Amino acid sequence: MQDNGTEVTAAGIARLAGVGRAAVSNWRRRHADFPKPVGGTETSPSFALAEIENWLRRQGKLAEVPLRERVWQQVAGHPEGPVTALVHAGCVLVLVHDRPTVWQEASAGSDARLAALLPTALEQVLTPRFGTPRGPATPFPTPAELLPSAPLLRGAADLAAELGAQQAYEFLLGRHLDANPRQYTLTPADLAALMAELAGPARSVLDPACGTGALLRAVAAVPGREPDGQELHGQDSDPGLAALTGLRLTLQTRAVVCTAAGDSLRADAFDTLRADAVLCHPPFNERNWGHDELAYDPRWEYGFPARTESELAWVQHALARLREGGTAVLLMPPAAASRRSGRRIRADLLRRGALRAVIALPVGVAPPYNIPLHLWVLRRPEKAPAQPELLLTDVGALDPEGRGGPDWPAVRDAVLGAWRPFARTGTAPEVPGVSRSVPVIELLDDDVDLAPARHLPPPSAGGGAQELTALRARLDETLRLTVDLNPSAHDTADQTRWPLTTVGELARGGALVMRTGGNGPHTRVLTDHDVLAGTAPSGTLPGTGEEPVLVAEGDVVVPVLGGGAVARVIDGATAGAALGRNLTLLRPDPAALDSWFLAGFLRGTANNRQASSYASTATRLDVRRLQLPRLPLDQQRRYGGRFRALAGFEEALRLAGRLGEQLVRGLCDGLTDGTVAPD
Repeated sequence: MQDNGTEVTAAGIARLAGVGRAAVSNWRRRHADFPKPVGGTETSPSFALAEIENWLRRQGKLAEVPLRERVWQQVAGHPEGPVTALVHAGCVLVLVHDRPTVWQEASAGSDARLAALLPTALEQVLTPRFGTPRGPATPFPTPAELLPSAPLLRGAADLAAELGAQQAYEFLLGRHLDANPRQYTLTPADLAALMAELAGPARSVLDPACGTGALLRAVAAVPGREPDGQELHGQDSDPGLAALTGLRLTLQTRAVVCTAAGDSLRADAFDTLRADAVLCHPPFNERNWGHDELAYDPRWEYGFPARTESELAWVQHALARLREGGTAVLLMPPAAASRRSGRRIRADLLRRGALRAVIALPVGVAPPYNIPLHLWVLRRPEKAPAQPELLLTDVGALDPEGRGGPDWPAVRDAVLGAWRPFARTGTAPEVPGVSRSVPVIELLDDDVDLAPARHLPPPSAGGGAQELTALRARLDETLRLTVDLNPSAHDTADQTRWPLTTVGELARGGALVMRTGGNGPHTRVLTDHDVLAGTAPSGTLPGTGEEPVLVAEGDVVVPVLGGGAVARVIDGATAGAALGRNLTLLRPDPAALDSWFLAGFLRGTANNRQASSYASTATRLDVRRLQLPRLPLDQQRRYGGRFRALAGFEEALRLAGRLGEQLVRGLCDGLTDGTVAPD
């Protein structure tokens, strides 16, 4: 029996039925028996999920609600909110995972019986899995709290049977995070993995601002570490996040998980902990971090942070929670390395050997995405080194033009290639423009400015004279190619009037298949930026419990946001990548449609204009409304050949532009640093 307390919005109804929101509005006007709103507002009403599901079935508009969608709607429409729903579902998924027979016995009867039996069962399975202070299930939900969640709990257990308990929870939590992007600051998986590798093997780990648990999950996922003896500690000021993180980790690892709610600076739940490693993505630029009430706190061993230096408070908090020799890795805003208000603390961190490395990352690795963030690597010194050095690394240049984000394999190799020898010996070989081990005495001036770019020797211009010569030769070759590919003039033809069809009609007739992207997990993802820029797949997708859509050679991919008339035919090099968000894939039947013909006509400016809708800040393309002519296959191929030649010319122009920019930059650098003569 469905829970009548679970509500669903018009957008949720549209997803259940596989239609647009306009169709739901039409149903409400045309059908007198359409369920009445039970909540929400006049402009955004909500409806009882069970009533909607029954109505859709009666109308023949829904054969069966997909299990994933039903469970997600129960989470989204839970009377106590989605976070409470996710906590209850997570507790039960741990029970299903660890003691399936206990769940089967408890769920055999009515919802009231299930709610009455669950608290005892949950306490028995969760108490051994959490440390002290105990995790998110404390206090355990009461029967009265669990009763409204009973249908959701049964659905979550069914989803676990289909996907596995961990993937079921990742799917539900991923949908919640995607639905509330401005509510949470996420640490991308690639960055979290790099921070975990910098920290090294650790039996006990703390994240004092754990958020959704990305950093602790990365530690638990490092291969070769024995999870049975590991302890993962997390604290967050948002009780809901602390709870969700604890359950997420419990489903992923056999480590002891200990999460707590509260502000780590004002109400530290782990004040006696001395961890092997601390990983942290702290909140940036907070004025109200506790400056007034924490003036005499013993954690400020390296100096009392100014009101504007909240990040240096988090740095010292991390050091205070480390054992001697333990490592902390913090994500920091670049200003923390150079603000004058923090120079005394930076100087003391250097003198005592606590700050070991400052690593400048490319733009776009984590929010805020518009600035190049830093990683600070610290160790709680066992004794002050005689001649300490600081590793300064700048991998900001590893963000090649035309990609949708940082080249993570290159970033990882450069950072770890500099850090690992430094961690062993206290010094590292110099790599011009990338890394340098700097004696601390050179940094202790009036500013104590630790921005890596200010202390690194410049790289050779353009990579050196030999590389510049090779770059120019490649540019010459590309320019010759653009001349060869330059489209020849054609006689003007009388405007042709074809019978037209739409992508939606072709999809209904089976001439092509439509898919949308954004499901994961996958490490090679074609993003909308890649399609617009004509570059290789550059993105990643987190685990959501759903299978990704993989592109195949001959598919046509269309971005739906931004207002550009773009359609890309997938080639052999791109095939196998996952389809990213805000992209629609069209897979034509080769016996009915030519891929290049399809892509070419979809790029028509007038075609895109009539199929687009406009909001105040964005343009959205309705791919189903795009039009193309009804032509025989042999005539399609004639047009397709022409469109393919134009695409080759376009790609050659892009490459020439990128090579030209690199050559100009290299020559300018060479002229300014004296490695290139002016004549």
